[in-house]
Amino acid sequence: MEHPRILFWYRKDLRVNDNQALISAFALSKAITPIYIFDETYPYDFNSKSRSWFLSESLKELNEQWEKAGSRLLIEKGSPIHLIPFIAKKINARYIFWNKAIEPYEIQRDEKIQSDLKNSNIEIIDLWDHLLINPAEISTGSKTPYTVYGPFFRKFKDQLDKINFEKDKDFRFEKLKDLDDELIKSELVTKSKTIFDEFLKNINFSGMGICPCRPGEIGAEKLLERFSSSNKITSYHTSRDFPSEDGTSYLSGSLRFGTISIRSLWKKTLLLNLINEDTKKIQSIETWQKELAWREFYHHCLFHYPELEKGPYRDKWNNFAWNDNQEWYNRWSEGQTGIPIIDASMRQLNQSGWMHNRCRMIVASFLVKDLICNWKLGEKKFMELLVDGDLAANNGGWQWSASSGMDPKPLRIFNPHTQTKKFDPLCKYIKFWIPELSGINNSEIINGDISKLEKINYPSPIVSHNVQQRIFKTLYANI
Repeated sequence: MEHPRILFWYRKDLRVNDNQALISAFALSKAITPIYIFDETYPYDFNSKSRSWFLSESLKELNEQWEKAGSRLLIEKGSPIHLIPFIAKKINARYIFWNKAIEPYEIQRDEKIQSDLKNSNIEIIDLWDHLLINPAEISTGSKTPYTVYGPFFRKFKDQLDKINFEKDKDFRFEKLKDLDDELIKSELVTKSKTIFDEFLKNINFSGMGICPCRPGEIGAEKLLERFSSSNKITSYHTSRDFPSEDGTSYLSGSLRFGTISIRSLWKKTLLLNLINEDTKKIQSIETWQKELAWREFYHHCLFHYPELEKGPYRDKWNNFAWNDNQEWYNRWSEGQTGIPIIDASMRQLNQSGWMHNRCRMIVASFLVKDLICNWKLGEKKFMELLVDGDLAANNGGWQWSASSGMDPKPLRIFNPHTQTKKFDPLCKYIKFWIPELSGINNSEIINGDISKLEKINYPSPIVSHNVQQRIFKTLYANI
């Protein structure tokens, strides 16, 4: 058969360029049927308004790309365990291609599909695309998974230096044509339109105009170009911690949905290193590389320690006496704690679907170590609200903040007032998201001693950081 039918299953790789499984599929055949499934059994997406919006816009663009190539993107809804074999057989597919995943649910799901098709005439080909390095191929000298970031980064960087990132540079999706004219006219396409239209009707995200992450492959490429062609990446080392500055790439959502490849980002850093001679600029580029490596590290950890999804890496934290005050948690969630940097950060998240990384660390520390609420509550809230909500990165970040995860420092506590003084000294970020404080003196905001007469519809602090810190340390000593 000159062009055997291939079913290409899109998951977290919503693009046509630099897609490892797609490149391999086209090398085998030009008769490719792409499909995306709204996986109703996946536990982390369907309650997120921001991710539903990002996904819908990315799928629209992806379908347009396939239409230009002479095909259509099929859309289905349900369990992939049943749908993938069913659709593959319906279109007489000889092969199924997809890119590998690392989450426990995804691994089990994929293994079940492979098992169900084991004795069929359909071959499954799955490749690594979501990460720069297969997590099974990076280990310590004693052949164990890494649990500390520093040594992981050094090994990670050393292995990347040996990879040729240019091997797929000649692939051009727009030059290829799908050969399935009958499929385009079939009931599968009609059903796809119905399913997608129904999904679009339920999009209810009011922050699409202010969310800095932009959906689609075109949006991701524009973000990368803007970040790399300006001085943003070469000043990243000094500007990334200040939430009032436009100092980050905003590509986290793009990486979450795979509208851009992680290889494209890493290749861009290598190119910029070649053309920059200023040591400070090179340092900034490496700082951004380290942030990309943090993502890789957290995926590495979840792949090797799937139990992280359910609880702490350090077992002693199972015995911690959490307070879990519901009123305090609600005030934290709504940005009504009376601690300006906390409230500004949570309001940014609630309104835009995104939060600056420095602020993520501050609000996480505050929930766990000031309000003494279980970090799992914060992890769940973030997954509900974040446009870039990713199980591995979100879990890793919360366990780092809670001191329950893979961090060699035993106890890390952020003082919200000190953090404000260091990273929002002019209170620009705070006053933007909390306009009721726009007329308050900066020193009062930083110190948290705003007089009642000056407050306009802004609450008093629900806790004292110094008091709660002492309480937390006492509870920590007990474990």
